Amino acid sequence: MPRIGITGHTNLTPASFPLVSDAMRSALATHAAGGLSGVTCLAQGADQVFAHAVLDLGGTLHVVLPSADYRENQVGPDNLPEFDALLDRAATVHTMPFPRSGPAAYMAASEHMLARIDTLIAVWDGKPATHYGGTADVVDAARHCGLPVAVVWPPGANRA
Repeated sequence: MPRIGITGHTNLTPASFPLVSDAMRSALATHAAGGLSGVTCLAQGADQVFAHAVLDLGGTLHVVLPSADYRENQVGPDNLPEFDALLDRAATVHTMPFPRSGPAAYMAASEHMLARIDTLIAVWDGKPATHYGGTADVVDAARHCGLPVAVVWPPGANRA
């Protein structure tokens, strides 16, 4: 069963969500025939689009939380219901040993994910990361490890 990971922008525009979702489903469908295992940090935006797609395709969801305070301090009140619903559907949840969220915790969670996957999907506009642990840093780390990276950035997708 292929283990697919996700990295991507958290600040997709509302109009980008259906575009990214369709492109994500197409990218995942090529892996879903023999079962699918998706690994995500469950951040708002690309990670949650990925989580929905994995589950809709009958896959198993594995979550890596960057820190002990991630839900309380990084998930906005408007996103809590979706975050909690996806977290409840996860087969496994691993919390990194960071008490507080921050760039080091995000990158460590991504590196933990990269060590457990066969392929990385990156919802990425190709621009440099705005902070350590951002999408571009995770793509660079995956490529450095020799992992295949499938970039998903459909025409019309934008960041807010």
